[in-house]
Amino acid sequence: MGTRGVFVYSRELRYRNKSIILPDGSETTVLIGQEKGIDIRIALDIIRYTLDGAFDVALVFSQDQDLSEAAEDIRRISLNQSRWIKIASAFPISPTSKNVRGINKTDWLKIDRAIYDACIDKTDYR
Repeated sequence: MGTRGVFVYSRELRYRNKSIILPDGSETTVLIGQEKGIDIRIALDIIRYTLDGAFDVALVFSQDQDLSEAAEDIRRISLNQSRWIKIASAFPISPTSKNVRGINKTDWLKIDRAIYDACIDKTDYR
């Protein structure tokens, strides 16, 4: 994506052991990789581009409530700059979805799970 003018940030996964109970009742430990700091990177980019006047509409593909503070800041910046800015959070919805809320202080755009999954970039950029 970097060759197409997209700034690519990467974060190393942090690994931790997690105990899980197997169907037969026994317990095992597996190593789980977790991303850390991605929500902060997204928030920083949104705020920077808002301040720069780089967009009028931000569509964030997330349900991470940590980003609601960035959405609130965008509303303040919009008022201070006398600009119309829209921020929406898009997220997959299906009959089995447990979380049916977008990011607070944004418009919510529910996307069919199959369409959402078809948009996922499966390229390994490492």
